[in-house]
Amino acid sequence: MKKLKRSARLVEMTQYLLSRPHTLISLTAFADRYQSAKSSISEDLAIIKEVFEGEGLGELHTLAGAAGGVRYIPKTDKQAALSTIQDICKQLEQPERVLAGGYLYMTDMIGQPSVMSDVGRIFATAFANRDIDVIMTVETKGIPLAYSTATFLNLPVVIVRRDNKVTEGSAVSINYVSGSNKRIQTMSLARRALKEQSRVLIIDDFMKAGGTVQGMIDLLTEFNATVAGVGVFVESGEVEIEERLLEDYVSLAKLTAVDMKTKHTTVVPGNYFYE
Repeated sequence: MKKLKRSARLVEMTQYLLSRPHTLISLTAFADRYQSAKSSISEDLAIIKEVFEGEGLGELHTLAGAAGGVRYIPKTDKQAALSTIQDICKQLEQPERVLAGGYLYMTDMIGQPSVMSDVGRIFATAFANRDIDVIMTVETKGIPLAYSTATFLNLPVVIVRRDNKVTEGSAVSINYVSGSNKRIQTMSLARRALKEQSRVLIIDDFMKAGGTVQGMIDLLTEFNATVAGVGVFVESGEVEIEERLLEDYVSLAKLTAVDMKTKHTTVVPGNYFYE
């Protein structure tokens, strides 16, 4: 790269960090990239760190020593995250979203990149300090959520299928009981998709009793993998505590009431905001 003026270097360096979250970048790499002295690079990083933290864009961690460098950690402060989720809750309360069985129509929101970006950043903030190797979700609506979260955590995504795909080779399949309707269903994961003893963050779009998430947890035991966390976009509050199959999870929104006759719903921020 040609030598840049400091103002241009700051812009390019900021973009470089934003596109490589949770990646350790050495001062030498920056010095070589911008043909600048390490002292100048350090001053630039101090400016970027101040702006990131002051504007709530995340943190810039510095590691000292020969093998050190800087690592950008995307984060959203709780107040900004709460404001975002409150807006989402208002949209989810629209009467036309009520579906049979007390579900909400969310596909249009999950298809909006800006909404998924906000949600992914919040999940990434919630699990930033966990030791995670991979993010897992079940097809299909959870996929955008998982990929958005993975973007901010810089991690790969593994997708659990409802049935085995020939193109994925040999797979592990299990039967699980759906927590909401008590039906026995099947899910499978290709053997090559997940390394043994991986630490996995599970992301799901909607949870009633937690049967689908519990199914993924059971599936992970077949890979000797560990659950590093569970994130749920919207949970149902109309499930008795004793019927809930999970206790340790993070939810961003909670459906607390549904009147099928009037189509009136109440959606509030989830447990992430009340820990």
